[in-house]
Amino acid sequence: MAVLTDASNTDSLPRPDLPRLVDEAQPLLEAVAAVSTAPLATIARRLWEATLPYLGSTALVIFTEDCTGRPQKKAGDESIISRVSIAELDHIRASLSNGGRSGGEDAGPESWQGEAVLGGEPHSVLALSSPSNALLVVADPQPLQDPTQHAAAGRLLRYLWMLAAERIREKVADAPPSYLIESRAASAERVRVTAELVDRHSTTLETLLAALRSPALGDDAARKSATEVAAKALVSLRTLNDRITELVEEPVATAFQRLREDLKPLMTFSGIDVQFIEPPVTGRALPGEVAHAARAIVRGLVLAMVDQSGVRRIRTQWDCDGENLLVNVRDDGPGELSAAAPTMARLAQRVEALDGRMSVDVMPGWGADVAVSLPLDPPARHLADVSGWKLGERELQVLQLLAAGQRNRAIAAELHISENTVKFHLRNIYRKVGATSRTEAIAMAHSNGLR
Repeated sequence: MAVLTDASNTDSLPRPDLPRLVDEAQPLLEAVAAVSTAPLATIARRLWEATLPYLGSTALVIFTEDCTGRPQKKAGDESIISRVSIAELDHIRASLSNGGRSGGEDAGPESWQGEAVLGGEPHSVLALSSPSNALLVVADPQPLQDPTQHAAAGRLLRYLWMLAAERIREKVADAPPSYLIESRAASAERVRVTAELVDRHSTTLETLLAALRSPALGDDAARKSATEVAAKALVSLRTLNDRITELVEEPVATAFQRLREDLKPLMTFSGIDVQFIEPPVTGRALPGEVAHAARAIVRGLVLAMVDQSGVRRIRTQWDCDGENLLVNVRDDGPGELSAAAPTMARLAQRVEALDGRMSVDVMPGWGADVAVSLPLDPPARHLADVSGWKLGERELQVLQLLAAGQRNRAIAAELHISENTVKFHLRNIYRKVGATSRTEAIAMAHSNGLR
C-alpha cells in the first residue's frame, strides 16, 4: 500500500536558512580547500591563515622528516621562523611524547601545551602530533574570547592539521623527479654546512678543554667547572650533528619496514600474497630522498602488477651493495606488464631523476621481473673553469648558493652577512657573468657545473 505524504505538513516544518548557512560556512570551506590542495612550499602559510580566525598565533611551524630537503615548513613572525632550530623542535616533540594527551583511535592527534624555547626565545606553544610522525607547533596560541567555543576551535585545529599532514605525506609519496633532485641537493648542502659548523666549533671547544686542563693554570675548582661546561657543550654539538644527519639518512631496515606498512592495506584487501625479502640490517643508511623514491617506486610497481589478471603473488626484495640500493619486484602473473605503459614510464622517470637504472623482464605466462638500481651518492660534478668571470671568493660563494636554489635571506644567513650585502654581491655577479636576471645567472651557473 502506497504511503502518501501530506505536503501541507512537510511545508509547515521549519527549514534551515540555506543561504545564511552557506554564507557562514564559506570561510571554513575555503580554508579546508586551501589546506587540502596546498603545494608543499605554501602549506604552512595556508594552514596558519586557515587557523587564525579560530586560534590566533604569532607563528606556525611544521616539522616533518618525510621532506628530507626542507623538514621545516614555517609561517608567521619572521623573528621566530627564521631562527627556529631542529633541536628546539625535538625538545617540543619530547615534551609532547612525555606529557601529551593520548586518545583512542577516534581521538585525533596527541597534543601538548606549555612553555618552550622557539626561535631562541621562550614562548607559549601548542604542539600536535600526526600519524605520519609530523609535528605541528603553534606559537603564542590565543583562543577565541568565548570560552564555550574553545573545544570547538581545538577540534577544528586538529582537523585542519590532519588534512595538512596527510597532504604532505601524499605530496612526498607522489613527488615528481624535480622534487627528488631538489631534495637531494638541499640534503647535501645541509650536511656540508653542518659538517663545517661541527668542525669549527669542535676545534674551538677542544682547544678550550686543552687549555683548561693545563697544569700551568691555577684554581683547580674553576678549571674543573669550566671543563665540565665545555665538555657538555661539545657533546651537545655532536648530538645536534647526529640528529641533523638522521634527517637526511634512513637506516635501510627502517626504510623497508615503512614500505611494509605502506603496503599493508593492499595485502589486507586484495587477497594477493605480497612477500618481503628483508635487506641486511647492517647495510649502509639510505639518503632520505633515495628511501622515499624507492618506496614510491615499489608501490607503483606493485599497483601496476596488481592491475594484471591472474596475479596471486608478488615478491619485493631490497639489498645494498654499499654504493647502490638494489630493488627487485617480481610477480607470478601472465607476463602482460608493459614497460611502455604510462605508469611504468612515470616510474622510469623517478629512477632517472636519481641517476638510477630500471630494467623490465617480461616472461609471457610466467610473470614480470623488474630490477631497479638507485645510487646512494649523487654523481660527481666536474666544475668548469669559471676564472674568466673574475669573481671574488665571496661572489663565488654567493653564486654557488644561488645556483643551489637559495633565496637572498638564506644566503645571508649561510654566509653571516646582511641581505643588502647579498644584493650588492648579486649586482656584481650579474655584471661579471653578463646576466640580466636572477634566472639567467642561475642558468649560466648550472651550464658551468655550479650546483
